Amino acid sequence: MAHNINFNEQTGKHSFFSVKEKAWHGLGQIITDYPTSSEAIKFAGLNYTVEKRPLFTYDGENHHGDTDLVIPEIEVPNYYATLRTDTDQVLGVVGKDYEVLQNENAFSFFDAIVGGKEGILYETAGALGNGERAFITAKLPDYIRVGRNDCIEKYLFLTTSHDGTGSIQIAFTPIRIVCQNTLNAALRGHNHTNCIKIRHTASAGDKLKEAHKMLGITNSLSIELETIYNQWARVKITDKEVKRLIQLAMVPSKEVYTKLQKGAEDELSSHFNNMVNTAFEYAMISPTQQDNTTRGTLYGAYNSVSGYFQNIRNYKSDENKFKSIMYGTGMQRGQMAFDLCMDFAKVGVTALN
Repeated sequence: MAHNINFNEQTGKHSFFSVKEKAWHGLGQIITDYPTSSEAIKFAGLNYTVEKRPLFTYDGENHHGDTDLVIPEIEVPNYYATLRTDTDQVLGVVGKDYEVLQNENAFSFFDAIVGGKEGILYETAGALGNGERAFITAKLPDYIRVGRNDCIEKYLFLTTSHDGTGSIQIAFTPIRIVCQNTLNAALRGHNHTNCIKIRHTASAGDKLKEAHKMLGITNSLSIELETIYNQWARVKITDKEVKRLIQLAMVPSKEVYTKLQKGAEDELSSHFNNMVNTAFEYAMISPTQQDNTTRGTLYGAYNSVSGYFQNIRNYKSDENKFKSIMYGTGMQRGQMAFDLCMDFAKVGVTALN
């Protein structure tokens, strides 16, 4: 299965770096110490620049019958090609208002929003395809603490594209250290989410303003999630209720939901039942689910769903796993589990009916 990590033929290296841990498919550079932002750019092979260049087409008619005649170029108005200046590879086609965000400037968002404070750690970065998409992961100082022993690290993830297909995105994601669960959750009924999108057409000042907003979102989310997770760690839930919560969180369609509500579990697909049973088994026997804040608690029930997608489920590639957890099926099921736990904390087992 293709990993899609950019391979730079000029340097003979894949455009990816990771601190201590292996990169996807064992590719890229593994380094032992956390780099500075400028070092991270070089380790990840992101030290290339992108330019907008005019697009041209050709007059397809040869009025003189001369096969060797050079056909005049015709400029395509209001459209440009984005191009890597080191390899001359075309990355995409964009409009006249599109502003290129250089990879170096993307890193500066992280440097800027922490206000010069020490403690931000660049863990991974890389480029995909021909370099049309770049991503950066940074660990923030301090933790979300649940109970006495469970610590959740705080990460910011930035992705930007050079092909005109998407906005710049900065997302906050907490990761439970003991089992590396990515605990994505957007709090319901609040005016913020765990992700912001910045248009490439925005000015540099507006981009920086949005980046600063993300730090405020991160701080607010951290405080709220710490409160919620600690509350959940004190809410007891039976094994039967855990399995029911997993079933409802994993529901892929209204049809399956209707069958669950009717108690017609024997009509459900073996794939769905196996998925539920595997997540439930993870909740019951995984060593990471056995501490006092997790085993038999609502917090543990939530971890069983996020842990299934992070630690148990098989994916075709590491890239597919990343996509699922960050913004695909894994994220959606985790969000459903989060919402169910919020309701359970308020009304008890009624939330699972």
